[in-house]
Amino acid sequence: MAGMSKLPAVYRHGFVLASSMALSYWVTVKWLHERSKQLLAKDINSSMKSHLAKKDRNVAVDKNFFRKLIILLKILVPKVFCGESLFLVLVAASLVARTYADVWMIKNSTSVESAIIGRSSVLFKECLGRFAYAMPWIALVNNALKYTLEELKLRFRKRLSLYLYDQYLKGYTYYQINTLDSRISNIDQLLTQDVEKFCTSVADLYTNISKPFLDIIIYARKLSGSIGPSGPSLLVLYLVCSGLVLTRLRRPIGHMTVAEQQFEGEFRYVNSRLITNCEEIAFYNGSRREKMIIRDGFERLIKHLRSLIIFRLVMGCIDSVVAKYVSTCVGYYVVSRPFLDPMNTRYANSTYNEILEDYYSSGRMLMRLAEAVGRLVLAGRELTKLAGFTTRVTDLIGVLSDVNQGNYVRTGINNTTIDKKNDEECIRTQDGIIKFENVKLMTPNGDVLIENLNFTVRSGQNVIVVGPNGCGKSSLFRTIGELWPLASGTLTKPGSGHLFYIPQKPYMTIGTLRDQIIYPDSHGDMRRKGIKDDNLNELLDKVQLTYLVQREGGFDGVQDWMDVLSGGEKQRIAVSIHFNLIFYILL
Repeated sequence: MAGMSKLPAVYRHGFVLASSMALSYWVTVKWLHERSKQLLAKDINSSMKSHLAKKDRNVAVDKNFFRKLIILLKILVPKVFCGESLFLVLVAASLVARTYADVWMIKNSTSVESAIIGRSSVLFKECLGRFAYAMPWIALVNNALKYTLEELKLRFRKRLSLYLYDQYLKGYTYYQINTLDSRISNIDQLLTQDVEKFCTSVADLYTNISKPFLDIIIYARKLSGSIGPSGPSLLVLYLVCSGLVLTRLRRPIGHMTVAEQQFEGEFRYVNSRLITNCEEIAFYNGSRREKMIIRDGFERLIKHLRSLIIFRLVMGCIDSVVAKYVSTCVGYYVVSRPFLDPMNTRYANSTYNEILEDYYSSGRMLMRLAEAVGRLVLAGRELTKLAGFTTRVTDLIGVLSDVNQGNYVRTGINNTTIDKKNDEECIRTQDGIIKFENVKLMTPNGDVLIENLNFTVRSGQNVIVVGPNGCGKSSLFRTIGELWPLASGTLTKPGSGHLFYIPQKPYMTIGTLRDQIIYPDSHGDMRRKGIKDDNLNELLDKVQLTYLVQREGGFDGVQDWMDVLSGGEKQRIAVSIHFNLIFYILL
């Protein structure tokens, strides 16, 4: 202490300040690290059953993240010459134009202030005239940037959504991923909300990185002539150092983003479950229990969001200090060097107005450069958040690919892998017969229902399969319908066009009365096949439903058919269009 007391006061204060900042940084890092571990442990452990099938994933900005991101970018921008590439170029061009417009605005504003201080009305009017002329063009540049960015987000979302739906609706994948595979839960949220957030995050990150880079390049080039290259170089060095520190501190954001989307999906699931099963729940008088389930899911979501808000509060304070205020101090220091240096002869013979104008111009450019550096540092925050969305979308793509190849994973079971080539070899197509030869009937969980099934049903035979619950009646029909993979043996059956299944709960599509009768064909398919409304009337007459045409306002009437039609009417509509088929299976 005696040694410190001999130091000049400014050094003592600087030493104390530096020590305090170092201690604060160390305490903050330790607190963030421990807090993030506690929050993640609580959230993941309290999650619902969908989390049981999840594998441990490292959500971080690393080479694995960039590998996944490149895969998704190839989907968003499939080739060099496409609409997305065009709008990427247009966004970049708008950003360049915006930066040059900012540079022009700085110079013109400085000239206006110089004219006011110098009391030059001629120069003042000239500068205002230039500004009035440039206003429409600057407004056009600003709004063109907004338009191209929003269009880019929309195109990204369309491209990725169409790709995912092509995979999701390929064959029976939509059924198998929801029943045979347990790795993905709340797939509706993944296909809608997560895709939208991912595409928005990618487009925003593109501008949040490219705009500061452009600003740094252009402003550094402009400033090198007035204050030398050392000033911009110092800011770039600060960018690298502060970026590394903040990226390290933001790591938990990726994990917390994934957890947030999972909790959002679970909360949406329990609400949709109530809507789907509202009648059954009402019969059981289960509103109190369902309220508890919904509130439990909502409380978990709120608890996680509150923890995320607290984490963002702490990180926001650190971001503000490091990326804004410290960068501003660095900017002031750099811009002051040529003006405060007594050895600098550049301003030896300059007037006060000339020095003032040069300072304003250089100072504002340097402050814009400092702001660009700060935005680039803060872009790491968006990059960490993007890592969470990237993980969820790539996980979905991976599971869709596995299911399309016949690889299913169930909770609590070793990976159940079915080779589709073997499956196809075990299923033969032949009209007029359904034949099981040494078939092992097995559930997706691996439970064997029938070890060795052998029987034959020929066209014209009526067969009723009876048995207690859980013996495999429905499982048998799911195997015939190829909804479940064939474990072993040989199945001979008619093609899909000659085999029709009527489920216990009929499905009514969205559309007209005509659409219900011809499903899964569309109105265009119906016309191409030469089927007319008179033919549909004949089919309705066979199932005694001709009164529906008049009651529902003709074949073009649109209703909520699941509510309007009775259970028997739904079943008979499902049967009506398939009277010409060889086989029927009532499930």
